[in-house]
Amino acid sequence: MQKSPSLPAKPFIAGLVVLAALLIALLAPGGLTTPQAQTLAIVLVTLALWSTGVVPPYLASLIFFAVVLVLSLAAPDKVFAGFGSAAIWLIVSGFVIGAAITISGLGERLAALIGPHLTTSYARLIGGLMLVSMLLGFLMPSSVGRAAVLVPIGMALADRVGFGRGSNGRVGIAVILAVGCNMPSFAILPSNIPNMIFSGAAETIYGVRFSYMEYLILHYPVLGIVKSMLTVWLVIRLFPAQTTSAVTETAGVDTSPPAEANLATQIRVSAILLVTLALWMTDSVHGINAAWIGLVTASILLFPGIGVVPPPAFKSSVDFGTLLFVAGALALGTIVDTSGLGTMFGTALEQALPLQKGTDALNFVLLSVMSVVTGLFTTIPGSPAVLTPMAQDLATQTGLDLQTVLMTQVIGFSTVVFPYQVGPLIVAMQLSGEKLSHLVRLTVPLALITVVALVPLDFLWWRLLGWI
Repeated sequence: MQKSPSLPAKPFIAGLVVLAALLIALLAPGGLTTPQAQTLAIVLVTLALWSTGVVPPYLASLIFFAVVLVLSLAAPDKVFAGFGSAAIWLIVSGFVIGAAITISGLGERLAALIGPHLTTSYARLIGGLMLVSMLLGFLMPSSVGRAAVLVPIGMALADRVGFGRGSNGRVGIAVILAVGCNMPSFAILPSNIPNMIFSGAAETIYGVRFSYMEYLILHYPVLGIVKSMLTVWLVIRLFPAQTTSAVTETAGVDTSPPAEANLATQIRVSAILLVTLALWMTDSVHGINAAWIGLVTASILLFPGIGVVPPPAFKSSVDFGTLLFVAGALALGTIVDTSGLGTMFGTALEQALPLQKGTDALNFVLLSVMSVVTGLFTTIPGSPAVLTPMAQDLATQTGLDLQTVLMTQVIGFSTVVFPYQVGPLIVAMQLSGEKLSHLVRLTVPLALITVVALVPLDFLWWRLLGWI
């Protein structure tokens, strides 16, 4: 008997979400105003399109922009606020820095230097790249900046060991660098944008200040070290490969160092990057935003006679589709917040969850999950803006200390389920030239393991430290 053809899962899911969104827009359930219902509908459709990938991510962003503007659901300055965000210009500078590292041959040279230490086994390669990414998180306060420096080096390493485009080994390198340049830094206070939004909101609303060391000691052992070890293990299991001399020989890869003729250019690029790194590392001293430092660096690298990125390379390296995607994600978080949907969503979660005094372990897990779910709806940068104003009510409801309740947000917004939630993940995969869908194969199981295993482990660690 012949089986009937099954519907493709992702388009079917996206179609169901679109139908549900239309009903929400027409019926305005749950006390929503008509504009709020329409906003919720387009937000749900956009999230479905991003997470299923049935259309290119930039097209989903354009549809979001168009519907919001045509229906006058938000002012143009709110809709296009992402293009004025420092994050967008940090991404542009990241693309240029990545192109300079590749064009100058600096990535290949660095790969040749570190390759013999990392390529003796695939596990050593993946683990070593994660370790380098984690260490750079203490030095460079920008996930995109870290990716711009390390991804070209990682791809050069992939070339040297014979990992062709789309191969498990190359995808594994791209994924470990995308995650390594982003997720461990959630446990380091000044190392990414959501952390700064969170700490700024806590200080503004409650006058609560977190010191660098208390934040690091509380979060890094589990969210930094243990989670990174799990990530390495998952990458090796999900994208198995081998790095052997036989692979290198049969692939026909030249393992000799780059030509000396490029040495002067590589030294120039290295000097520019070292100055950039120094300025990024000392941002707390001079107060210049990391994005503006990156913009100056990009200008120098593009300048005729000084830089190394010619106009054709600039056009090919800066992916406008990625910029549209990230700008859409930033705009979505802003519009959810300004429409009041974020507060309503958080309040609904608060009322739905069985939070009560005397059940510290359950409260801890529920607050962490609440932050995870909020990040799905508002994107990661928007999560602290929604949850921080609710922290005092949650503290009263659970009997936990205000600072403890605030800090549970970090567990949630550091748990990424889908790449659309965090712009730097998208940028890193774009720099690698590998498909974004490969990253989802890691983020979904890693998020599940985090909720099931790492959140309880974190509870025990916090109790040991006296936070609970």
